[in-house]
Amino acid sequence: MRSVRARAAIGATLVVAVALVAAGLAVLLVLRANLIDQADLQAEVAAREVAGQLATGTPYDELELDDEEDHPVQVTDEEGRAVVVSKDLRAITGTGTSGVTPAPSASAGASPSPGDGDDDDADDDDDGSRPGRGEVSSDDPDFSDGTATVDGTTADYRFAAVEATTPDGVTLTVHAGAPLAAEQEAVNTVRGAMLTGLPLLLVVVAGVTWLVTRRALRPVEGIRREMAAITASEDLARRVPEPGSRDEIAALARTTNETLTVLEASVERQRRFVADASHELRSPIASLRTQLEVAEAHPELLDLPGAVADTVRLQVLAADLLLLARLDAGEKPGSATVELGALVREEVSQRTGDRIAVSVEVPQGGAFEVNGSRGQLSRVIGNLLDNAQRHAEGSVAVSVAADGRGVRVEVRDDGAGVPEDERERIFERFVRLDDARSRDDGGAGLGLAIARDVASRHGGTLTVDRAAEGGAAFRLWLPRSA
Repeated sequence: MRSVRARAAIGATLVVAVALVAAGLAVLLVLRANLIDQADLQAEVAAREVAGQLATGTPYDELELDDEEDHPVQVTDEEGRAVVVSKDLRAITGTGTSGVTPAPSASAGASPSPGDGDDDDADDDDDGSRPGRGEVSSDDPDFSDGTATVDGTTADYRFAAVEATTPDGVTLTVHAGAPLAAEQEAVNTVRGAMLTGLPLLLVVVAGVTWLVTRRALRPVEGIRREMAAITASEDLARRVPEPGSRDEIAALARTTNETLTVLEASVERQRRFVADASHELRSPIASLRTQLEVAEAHPELLDLPGAVADTVRLQVLAADLLLLARLDAGEKPGSATVELGALVREEVSQRTGDRIAVSVEVPQGGAFEVNGSRGQLSRVIGNLLDNAQRHAEGSVAVSVAADGRGVRVEVRDDGAGVPEDERERIFERFVRLDDARSRDDGGAGLGLAIARDVASRHGGTLTVDRAAEGGAAFRLWLPRSA
């Protein structure tokens, strides 16, 4: 019951059941209304036929009451007494009076008593709703439900009441009925058919929904099994099967494979990072250990400056690795406002030991404010200056300028530059273009990788091009603070 197939089948069955019940009730109501309208019409026609005979002065005993079994008739006078009834009518309800025995009264063709005409004329004047002498009421008849017992059989009828005034001025009400047996039979037949067919239809709907859902979800089960196998084997090179359809499940499979590709690349990057970091750490640690062991055996041979240099290099490398680890973990930069012009001047002023003096070009009065971490941005500028100092022949320059909606910091040198086909590779971790350089002189190959990662985290970019001086020009672009 907790599976998607079961819930889909139950949901579809409930929806169809509610829809069918509502539609069935509507059909029954419309059918009953139509049948009742037909019964009303039949009853009105029968009542007006009798009322027309009375309006023409036909005596009560000569009235033609055709089809008395289907259309029982009861005629009442102004006092509600039955004056004419169908021959085989034994009981009646729903007409206002249950009388089925004609009361003693003057016939329709008899002359009214003295003064009756005047009274009738007065009544006609007082009550305009009554038909005139020899007329049948043109108003819509009153309808009512009732029963009638004809020739020993009791049934439900729909009665229509029509008024008519005889030529003698006597106003009579004709009640004629139309049987409701056909209406009841039709409604019962339709209701029975619905009650019989509804369960079968719901079973079909549930079965079809179950089968269709199972077929539609079959690729999902394949994806689940493959994901379970990938989890168990830890083999991120595997991919889930992609169905040939162009539906949501196919999109899910493609997205899952894209996620696995990114995850595989991330895990591979982490493995390579750990391997490279271990390799880079091994050299200074081994060198430092060797010097300490030599110093222990021969104190007079201790190379203290070399040991300090190895320790500093080890410290810098550890700091770089920790920063990269924090960046990979998604550490967000700060939201402080940093003035890049002042930051560049401050960073250059602290580099008194550089082999080449750095020239600074920052326009006076310019506001070059960005949002981010002051420490990380200072690290980027420092790394770019270190790289320029390592490759420059005789000049290093740094400039700050506005660039569209951002601020551009450019570091240039007059060295050999960076080959065009290597301008993206140099930003990878542990990459050195000159393999012949010593690790002490060339560094660990993390400075530019850290600089680009920090720039990316701050919503900026870091690219390299050829400088006017002939060397490399590194351009750091950061969005201006709002």
